[in-house]
Amino acid sequence: MTPPPPPPQSVRFISDCFVKPPQLPPQSDHPLHLPPWDLAMLSLHYIQKGLLFPLPPRCLEIGFDRPAFIRSFLEKLERSLSSALAHFYPLAGRLATLKRAEPPLYNVVVDCANSPGARLIHAALDMTVADILSPTYVPAVVQSFFDHDRAINHDGHDLSLLSVLVTELADGIFIGLSMNHVLGDGTSFWHFFNSWSEIFRAQERGAVDVVQLSRPPVLTRWFPENHPGPVSLPYTDDPSSFLAHFEAPELRERVFHFSADDIAGLKAEANRQCGTTKISSFQSLTALVWRCITRARHFPPGQVTGCRMAANNRGRLDPPLSPEYFGNSITPLRTAATVGELLGGGLGWAAQLLHAAVAGHSNAKLREWNQEWIKRPQVYHMDKTFDPYSIMMGSSPRFDKYGNEFGLGKAVALRSGYANKFDGKASGYPGREGGGSIDLEICLPPATMALLEADTEFMAAVTVS
Repeated sequence: MTPPPPPPQSVRFISDCFVKPPQLPPQSDHPLHLPPWDLAMLSLHYIQKGLLFPLPPRCLEIGFDRPAFIRSFLEKLERSLSSALAHFYPLAGRLATLKRAEPPLYNVVVDCANSPGARLIHAALDMTVADILSPTYVPAVVQSFFDHDRAINHDGHDLSLLSVLVTELADGIFIGLSMNHVLGDGTSFWHFFNSWSEIFRAQERGAVDVVQLSRPPVLTRWFPENHPGPVSLPYTDDPSSFLAHFEAPELRERVFHFSADDIAGLKAEANRQCGTTKISSFQSLTALVWRCITRARHFPPGQVTGCRMAANNRGRLDPPLSPEYFGNSITPLRTAATVGELLGGGLGWAAQLLHAAVAGHSNAKLREWNQEWIKRPQVYHMDKTFDPYSIMMGSSPRFDKYGNEFGLGKAVALRSGYANKFDGKASGYPGREGGGSIDLEICLPPATMALLEADTEFMAAVTVS
């Protein structure tokens, strides 16, 4: 008789605390009102991204006082996190709903004054760095490296808007951040992570608690000029008709690596097929992924399939927003074609279609979207916004993800939690070696993943380590 499989590993909770900034600015006494791009996120999950660091070799030596090292490390994290929250103080708050009886309208805001702060958790797991990185597919235990599992952003009325889970491994440390998506997009998430790392390093050099950042955030929210806020939502004391929790189907998650030469080759081929030089590296990679996942799904030729890309709107508005704007300023930009058109047209054809959609994403369209949303508010629902015939390219390899150091050297890998994953979700990260390389995290059902892994066009572009 075959013995049952061992139970899955899970982290052991050790301790937690709440962290607040040393002091709050005067404006924190007033609610922070949120514009449409923020409020549209209420029914999605928190952003969950984190970095895996190896412990310094001395920590593994016999006789080394590892508990003292970990205590000191956590104290430094707490001190630097408190200082970082002085610059990003809304992350220490909670969501609150202001209600008006006539008409029955509700304003979701950030209450920065009445909150215990951001959460910092210490946990441990009897696994090694190799146990996390060596399997072909991302182990399910990685989902337990993040707090607020399966929480939606509206839950930020009761949950911390930022939670840091520090998981101690046998020979490494994973720092996982869960940030409420209503507070900001991927640009804002990594801006905070980068700033926290900058403060940690400055304090390691003996700087005072409050460190002046090289890129201070712009916290003032952007509203359309003819509707400066607040924006009301059409739900009552029971927001269930407006919000929805989402459970993903069984998915396999794999990180595919594309070297700088792989990416350059894709870009050159896409531009050659179209007789242009305008198609970007990421548009070329997205075209490849869209084509190959669609082929693996075996849809009929007449089925319409879509590709969504997370477009950063900061530089597209007129006047543009600051690159340091802290909030949501993204649009899931959709391109569509029939399966027959997509698979029959070649890489360049698909990339040209994506390029045209990005090029047409204008200030006028962004303002029109905001005006329409204010008239008819609605939030993104993953089961409706992201249909099963499409793919979604999220995150960005342009974010500085491996520049975050906390006295442990450079991270060896980036991983994400359960949040905002579904059939056809892909996330782009910079490759650890830099230079234009890209890691692509793809989520697919097991059968579809197996077909993608057998796709010769796709695997020819992947660097096998």
